Amino acid sequence: MFSSKKKNEARLKRHARVRSKISGTAARPRLCVFRSNANISVQVIDDVKGETLCSASSLEKDFDMSGTKKEAAKRVGKAVAERALAKGIEEVVFDRGGYLYHGRVAELAAGAREGGLKF
Repeated sequence: MFSSKKKNEARLKRHARVRSKISGTAARPRLCVFRSNANISVQVIDDVKGETLCSASSLEKDFDMSGTKKEAAKRVGKAVAERALAKGIEEVVFDRGGYLYHGRVAELAAGAREGGLKF
């Protein structure tokens, strides 16, 4: 059985492999996902300048954590899409952060698409 340390090391290797191929620009920034056991966070990053343009998380004070974690992930996706559109960002590159595109990560992506982001 894998220990959680080994699982995270494997995830970080996958993330590095993906990051070697994708990068965010000012025209098309990177939508980066971080998932913990209880929460999910997402940032829209311009890698050329090295700055975060906007972010959303289930840890925010005004965020409603009622329902399942998948429902919360979808609401986080909609929130980041709303904030990105307010800053004039319509297209992004999706960075799943080494996680499988399944469950909460897929729900976050669906929420971001419903919110108006294109990727």
